[in-house]
Amino acid sequence: MTSTLQPGPRGPGFPSRLRTWLGPLPLQQHLLLAGVLAIFALFGSNTAESMHRMGLTPGFNFLSHQANFEIGETVLPYSAGDTYARALAAGLANTVKVAIVGCVLATVLGVALGIARLSGNLLLATFVHGYVELLRNTPLLLQLFLWSAIIHALPPPRGAYAFLGSIYLSNRGVYVPSISLQGLSWAIWLPAIMLTGYASLSLSRRLLTGTNFYMPKAAITVLGSLAVCTLALTSFGLAATIDLPAKGGFNIKGGLSLTPEFFALLIGLVVNASASISEIVRSGIQSVKSGQWEAARALGLSPAQILRLVVLPQALRVITPLMISSFLDLTKNSSLAVAIGYPDIVSVANTTANTTGQALEAICIIAAVYLTLSLSVSALMNLYNRRVVLRGETRR
Repeated sequence: MTSTLQPGPRGPGFPSRLRTWLGPLPLQQHLLLAGVLAIFALFGSNTAESMHRMGLTPGFNFLSHQANFEIGETVLPYSAGDTYARALAAGLANTVKVAIVGCVLATVLGVALGIARLSGNLLLATFVHGYVELLRNTPLLLQLFLWSAIIHALPPPRGAYAFLGSIYLSNRGVYVPSISLQGLSWAIWLPAIMLTGYASLSLSRRLLTGTNFYMPKAAITVLGSLAVCTLALTSFGLAATIDLPAKGGFNIKGGLSLTPEFFALLIGLVVNASASISEIVRSGIQSVKSGQWEAARALGLSPAQILRLVVLPQALRVITPLMISSFLDLTKNSSLAVAIGYPDIVSVANTTANTTGQALEAICIIAAVYLTLSLSVSALMNLYNRRVVLRGETRR
């Protein structure tokens, strides 16, 4: 008679033993939390004692003191002698500017590259594939150094490269046409801007999601915006002029000037982020079943109409969550601007820490700024994601 060995009862696993050791009562958890807080309190007291020996007072009172340094490029008005708080606000404005412009341009370029990657043109698809692999497998900091070196190697303003007779590239920056407004009154101009922005956002959303576009409503909105703008320009003495850059002596005068540091940072961030966005767009388009393409072709739609009305609205469910990550990466990667001399929030905070000695406070400010920016971008994109998600997925 054969006997079989029966496995004995297994002992409790590590998670079970850990729960048994902790016990049902939260006393051990309270002790663990108290120990962690005690460690942080010890670190804080040592930091405060070290700052006291160096003659520094912990806190953010230094923000109201005068900053005796200049900032080479600012969106907000700033000059030496203003407070450190205003200097940090100017750096924050520079960061927000490059992040917003970079996200918009990277999205446009990334979508175009993602569609081109799926085209039937073998040469174009191979070029985009090499573009993506090169940029995604090299450090962003190296790319920024490369773009900065290329821009500084451009000819001086007298020999600047001209495009379309109104765009100039030189080692002092990029010059493009600009629109100047004289006699501007924001109380009059703000409604026109709001109406125009509403019309643009409504048109873009309807084109991307493939829903019906109500032309009468859009036409009324656009015509109303134009009417308000015309009334403001004629009745209230406002004047809008286009300022074109032109070579003058040893420099280029007129237009909007983009500094070499800003242009190098913007190009580096856009080109790098567009490689990741193109892969997101490609995967989103390929996630749409081939039957959708065949059904749309059977209805007689053109390839552009199929992509815009059938494929992209469904692909957005896959594209949008991943785009959030790309936008967050671009916003956080803008902190590398300090390496090429662009005065963003990190650069200004570092200068503030060097002049005041408040290094810990400067680090806390940088962390709070990027945390706020990241959460804001994530919240905005999540709002849009809720609008494009399928109703059935929302119920689940």
